[in-house]
Amino acid sequence: MTERLNTFIARFLPTSRRKAEELIFSGQVHVNGQPVLEPFFRVEPKAKVTVEGQPVKPKKNLVYYALNKPRGFVCSEKRFKQERLVTDLFPQTQERLFTIGRLDKDSEGLILLTNDGQFAQDVSSPKMGVEKEYVVKTVQEITHEHLVQLSKGGFVEGSYVKPKSVVKVRKGTTKVILKEGRKREIRVLFQKANLEITELKRVRIGNLQLGSLQPGQYKSILETERLAIIS
Repeated sequence: MTERLNTFIARFLPTSRRKAEELIFSGQVHVNGQPVLEPFFRVEPKAKVTVEGQPVKPKKNLVYYALNKPRGFVCSEKRFKQERLVTDLFPQTQERLFTIGRLDKDSEGLILLTNDGQFAQDVSSPKMGVEKEYVVKTVQEITHEHLVQLSKGGFVEGSYVKPKSVVKVRKGTTKVILKEGRKREIRVLFQKANLEITELKRVRIGNLQLGSLQPGQYKSILETERLAIIS
Protein backbone atom coordinates (compact mmCIF):
# COMPACT_ATOMS: atom_id res chain seq x y z
CA MET A 1 0.00 0.00 0.00
CA THR A 2 1.46 3.35 -1.00
CA GLU A 3 1.61 6.42 1.22
CA ARG A 4 1.92 10.14 0.56
CA LEU A 5 5.51 11.33 0.70
CA ASN A 6 4.85 14.16 3.17
CA THR A 7 3.08 11.77 5.55
CA PHE A 8 5.87 9.20 5.21
CA ILE A 9 8.53 11.75 6.19
CA ALA A 10 6.48 13.16 9.08
CA ARG A 11 5.94 9.67 10.51
CA PHE A 12 9.63 8.78 10.64
CA LEU A 13 11.32 12.12 11.31
CA PRO A 14 10.75 14.53 14.20
CA THR A 15 8.90 17.00 11.99
CA SER A 16 5.39 18.01 10.96
CA ARG A 17 3.83 17.42 7.57
CA ARG A 18 4.11 21.14 6.81
CA LYS A 19 7.86 21.06 7.47
CA ALA A 20 8.08 17.88 5.43
CA GLU A 21 6.44 19.68 2.52
CA GLU A 22 8.94 22.53 2.80
CA LEU A 23 11.78 20.00 2.56
CA ILE A 24 10.15 18.45 -0.50
CA PHE A 25 9.61 21.78 -2.27
CA SER A 26 13.22 22.77 -1.59
CA GLY A 27 14.46 19.71 -3.49
CA GLN A 28 16.04 18.04 -0.46
CA VAL A 29 13.96 14.86 -0.72
CA HIS A 30 14.85 11.97 -3.01
CA VAL A 31 12.95 8.75 -3.67
CA ASN A 32 15.00 5.89 -5.07
CA GLY A 33 17.74 8.36 -5.99
CA GLN A 34 15.48 10.79 -7.84
CA PRO A 35 14.41 14.23 -6.51
CA VAL A 36 10.68 14.53 -5.88
CA LEU A 37 8.99 17.93 -5.54
CA GLU A 38 5.41 16.71 -5.05
CA PRO A 39 4.25 16.21 -1.40
CA PHE A 40 1.43 13.89 -2.45
CA PHE A 41 3.75 11.62 -4.43
CA ARG A 42 2.83 8.03 -3.56
CA VAL A 43 5.68 6.12 -1.92
CA GLU A 44 5.95 2.34 -2.02
CA PRO A 45 6.64 0.63 1.35
CA LYS A 46 10.11 -0.53 0.21
CA ALA A 47 11.10 2.76 -1.45
CA LYS A 48 14.41 4.35 -0.42
CA VAL A 49 13.69 7.89 0.77
CA THR A 50 16.42 10.35 1.72
CA VAL A 51 16.20 13.84 3.22
CA GLU A 52 19.27 16.03 2.83
CA GLY A 53 21.15 12.90 1.84
CA GLN A 54 20.19 10.95 4.97
CA PRO A 55 17.96 7.86 4.70
CA VAL A 56 14.55 8.04 6.30
CA LYS A 57 14.06 4.94 8.44
CA PRO A 58 11.62 4.00 11.19
CA LYS A 59 13.10 4.93 14.57
CA LYS A 60 10.71 2.78 16.54
CA ASN A 61 8.23 -0.01 16.12
CA LEU A 62 5.05 1.82 15.23
CA VAL A 63 1.91 -0.01 16.28
CA TYR A 64 -1.79 0.62 15.68
CA TYR A 65 -4.70 -0.99 17.51
CA ALA A 66 -8.48 -0.86 17.37
CA LEU A 67 -10.14 -1.51 20.72
CA ASN A 68 -13.73 -1.99 21.80
CA LYS A 69 -13.54 0.09 24.97
CA PRO A 70 -15.73 -1.26 27.76
CA ARG A 71 -17.63 0.98 30.12
CA GLY A 72 -15.76 1.92 33.28
CA PHE A 73 -12.37 2.43 31.61
CA VAL A 74 -10.73 5.84 31.30
CA CYS A 75 -8.83 7.22 28.28
CA SER A 76 -5.94 8.85 30.12
CA GLU A 77 -2.21 8.45 30.61
CA LYS A 78 -2.47 9.29 34.31
CA ARG A 79 -4.31 7.19 36.85
CA PHE A 80 -6.52 8.84 39.47
CA LYS A 81 -6.96 6.72 42.57
CA GLN A 82 -8.17 3.25 41.50
CA GLU A 83 -9.30 4.11 37.99
CA ARG A 84 -8.94 1.50 35.29
CA LEU A 85 -7.12 2.84 32.24
CA VAL A 86 -7.69 1.73 28.66
CA THR A 87 -3.99 0.88 28.42
CA ASP A 88 -4.46 -1.69 31.21
CA LEU A 89 -6.07 -3.87 28.53
CA PHE A 90 -2.69 -4.17 26.75
CA PRO A 91 -0.50 -5.93 29.34
CA GLN A 92 1.82 -7.65 26.86
CA THR A 93 2.57 -4.58 24.74
CA GLN A 94 6.03 -3.07 25.26
CA GLU A 95 5.35 0.17 23.38
CA ARG A 96 4.03 3.23 25.22
CA LEU A 97 0.51 3.55 23.85
CA PHE A 98 -1.91 6.46 23.94
CA THR A 99 -5.47 6.81 22.71
CA ILE A 100 -6.43 8.89 19.70
CA GLY A 101 -9.16 11.10 21.08
CA ARG A 102 -11.29 9.92 23.97
CA LEU A 103 -14.44 8.15 24.99
CA ASP A 104 -15.69 9.12 28.43
CA LYS A 105 -15.82 6.60 31.27
CA ASP A 106 -19.49 5.70 30.69
CA SER A 107 -19.16 5.35 26.92
CA GLU A 108 -18.00 2.32 24.98
CA GLY A 109 -17.02 1.27 21.51
CA LEU A 110 -14.30 1.83 18.95
CA ILE A 111 -11.18 3.71 19.94
CA LEU A 112 -7.71 3.71 18.40
CA LEU A 113 -4.42 3.35 20.27
CA THR A 114 -0.96 3.92 18.84
CA ASN A 115 2.54 5.22 19.52
CA ASP A 116 2.56 7.16 16.22
CA GLY A 117 2.07 10.85 17.01
CA GLN A 118 1.66 11.93 13.39
CA PHE A 119 -1.07 9.39 12.73
CA ALA A 120 -2.85 10.48 15.89
CA GLN A 121 -2.66 14.10 14.77
CA ASP A 122 -4.05 13.25 11.33
CA VAL A 123 -7.03 11.35 12.72
CA SER A 124 -7.80 14.05 15.31
CA SER A 125 -7.29 17.12 13.11
CA PRO A 126 -10.55 18.92 12.17
CA LYS A 127 -8.96 19.66 8.78
CA MET A 128 -8.91 15.94 7.96
CA GLY A 129 -12.63 15.65 8.71
CA VAL A 130 -12.47 12.02 9.85
CA GLU A 131 -16.02 10.93 10.64
CA LYS A 132 -16.97 9.25 13.93
CA GLU A 133 -20.27 7.36 14.07
CA TYR A 134 -22.14 6.62 17.30
CA VAL A 135 -25.19 4.63 18.32
CA VAL A 136 -27.08 6.37 21.12
CA LYS A 137 -29.87 4.76 23.16
CA THR A 138 -32.19 6.86 25.29
CA VAL A 139 -34.96 6.33 27.84
CA GLN A 140 -37.32 8.47 25.81
CA GLU A 141 -38.61 7.71 22.34
CA ILE A 142 -36.98 9.96 19.75
CA THR A 143 -39.44 12.36 18.14
CA HIS A 144 -39.16 14.52 15.04
CA GLU A 145 -38.72 17.55 17.31
CA HIS A 146 -35.78 15.84 19.03
CA LEU A 147 -34.10 15.15 15.69
CA VAL A 148 -34.54 18.77 14.61
CA GLN A 149 -33.04 20.09 17.84
CA LEU A 150 -30.12 17.64 17.83
CA SER A 151 -29.36 18.37 14.17
CA LYS A 152 -29.12 22.10 14.88
CA GLY A 153 -26.25 21.48 17.32
CA GLY A 154 -25.33 23.88 20.09
CA PHE A 155 -22.53 25.28 22.21
CA VAL A 156 -20.10 22.82 23.80
CA GLU A 157 -17.06 24.08 25.71
CA GLY A 158 -17.72 27.58 24.37
CA SER A 159 -17.76 26.55 20.70
CA TYR A 160 -20.75 25.98 18.44
CA VAL A 161 -20.86 22.40 17.17
CA LYS A 162 -23.21 20.64 14.80
CA PRO A 163 -23.42 16.91 14.00
CA LYS A 164 -23.02 15.91 10.37
CA SER A 165 -26.14 13.79 10.67
CA VAL A 166 -28.64 12.53 13.24
CA VAL A 167 -30.86 9.62 12.18
CA LYS A 168 -33.49 7.74 14.15
CA VAL A 169 -32.96 3.97 13.97
CA ARG A 170 -35.84 2.84 16.18
CA LYS A 171 -37.92 4.24 19.06
CA GLY A 172 -35.11 5.05 21.48
CA THR A 173 -32.06 4.54 19.26
CA THR A 174 -30.28 7.17 17.19
CA LYS A 175 -27.20 7.18 14.97
CA VAL A 176 -25.07 10.30 15.17
CA ILE A 177 -22.14 11.18 12.91
CA LEU A 178 -19.60 13.79 13.99
CA LYS A 179 -16.70 15.31 12.10
CA GLU A 180 -15.29 17.43 14.92
CA GLY A 181 -16.06 15.99 18.31
CA ARG A 182 -15.82 18.10 21.45
CA LYS A 183 -15.52 16.61 24.92
CA ARG A 184 -18.86 14.97 25.81
CA GLU A 185 -20.45 16.66 22.78
CA ILE A 186 -23.15 14.06 22.25
CA ARG A 187 -24.07 13.91 25.93
CA VAL A 188 -24.35 17.70 26.11
CA LEU A 189 -26.53 17.94 22.99
CA PHE A 190 -28.84 15.14 24.13
CA GLN A 191 -29.12 16.67 27.59
CA LYS A 192 -30.17 19.97 26.05
CA ALA A 193 -32.84 18.07 24.12
CA ASN A 194 -34.09 16.60 27.43
CA LEU A 195 -33.05 13.09 26.43
CA GLU A 196 -31.55 10.69 29.00
CA ILE A 197 -28.82 8.49 27.50
CA THR A 198 -28.67 4.86 28.61
CA GLU A 199 -25.97 3.72 26.17
CA LEU A 200 -23.45 5.53 23.98
CA LYS A 201 -21.29 3.46 21.67
CA ARG A 202 -18.90 4.53 18.91
CA VAL A 203 -19.14 2.10 16.00
CA ARG A 204 -17.01 3.69 13.28
CA ILE A 205 -13.96 5.93 12.78
CA GLY A 206 -13.44 6.93 9.15
CA ASN A 207 -13.81 3.72 7.16
CA LEU A 208 -12.95 1.48 10.11
CA GLN A 209 -15.90 -0.32 11.67
CA LEU A 210 -16.13 -1.73 15.20
CA GLY A 211 -17.33 -4.97 13.67
CA SER A 212 -17.37 -8.09 15.84
CA LEU A 213 -14.91 -6.88 18.49
CA GLN A 214 -16.30 -7.62 21.93
CA PRO A 215 -15.87 -5.21 24.89
CA GLY A 216 -12.24 -5.37 26.00
CA GLN A 217 -11.06 -7.04 22.79
CA TYR A 218 -8.62 -5.38 20.40
CA LYS A 219 -6.87 -6.09 17.13
CA SER A 220 -3.94 -4.73 15.18
CA ILE A 221 -4.93 -2.37 12.39
CA LEU A 222 -3.68 -3.38 8.96
CA GLU A 223 -1.77 -0.78 6.95
CA THR A 224 -4.59 -0.65 4.40
CA GLU A 225 -7.09 0.03 7.20
CA ARG A 226 -4.89 2.72 8.75
CA LEU A 227 -4.40 4.59 5.49
CA ALA A 228 -8.10 4.30 4.64
CA ILE A 229 -9.04 6.07 7.89
CA ILE A 230 -7.27 9.27 6.86
CA SER A 231 -7.55 9.05 3.07
